[in-house]
Amino acid sequence: MLTTRDGVRPLGVADLQDFLELAGRDPVVNVFADYRARTTSLEPRWLGGEVWGRFEGGHLRAACHVGANLVPVQADEDDARAFAERALARGRTVSTIVGPHAAVRAFWDAVSPAWGTPREVRWQQPHLEIATDPLVTPDALVRRTTREDLDQLYPACVAMYTEEVGLSPELGGGSDLYRARVTQLVSRGWSFARFDEGRLVFKAEVACASPHAAQVQGVWVPPDRRGEGLAAAGMAAVVDLVRRDIAPVVSLYVNEWNHAARRAYERVGFVETARFSTIMF
Repeated sequence: MLTTRDGVRPLGVADLQDFLELAGRDPVVNVFADYRARTTSLEPRWLGGEVWGRFEGGHLRAACHVGANLVPVQADEDDARAFAERALARGRTVSTIVGPHAAVRAFWDAVSPAWGTPREVRWQQPHLEIATDPLVTPDALVRRTTREDLDQLYPACVAMYTEEVGLSPELGGGSDLYRARVTQLVSRGWSFARFDEGRLVFKAEVACASPHAAQVQGVWVPPDRRGEGLAAAGMAAVVDLVRRDIAPVVSLYVNEWNHAARRAYERVGFVETARFSTIMF
């Protein structure tokens, strides 16, 4: 029988402080889960899912965010298998599994016979961080976007998402929801872009943030403008703006095969601190 002393159970509002302390053991890698906990207080109606905790001797030793994204938090392989056992009992409800490679690998090995063939698996994604001034000169034309930019920004976000994920976010009538998400990021001051003569030529967004770190997503340059250094200079500007106004550390994770992006991030001063894996359905 699982109890709060030993085993896995859903966390709630009363567990918030313990969860934040757990995520704080690696606050940059765990920024997504940290952000979700702070914005929902682990209240299920706001989470749109659950956060599971694994306890040992009454102490929270690992956790797992289970919403649209399933994300292990400070989970070793044994913890991941324990979360997988609970996940198998309820069936797959998530569209993505993402997080540190070892935990994702162990979780997937346990659930894969029942969860079927994923649409795509990316096993080795460098997780990068920067906590200093960028090493290249920031692009002075990169700025926060406004609602007046949406006619340029929204199609660029759709193009980036489609190129990155392999599916359009507008499939199945999802355009209104995706547009609302883009607009929300703009309203928060988490969307950045450069425009040349009214045309968007670089963009990036902050996906989530905590007092410790901010995770960047959606970095994109139009195909016909790639190779000009826009990504490196643009990301240098984003690093400056984010570190000044949002969080002291900027992080992201990138596909292993995207050598152009990895070179740009290295030029800016990002360093690899972990490896992530992503499994998409």
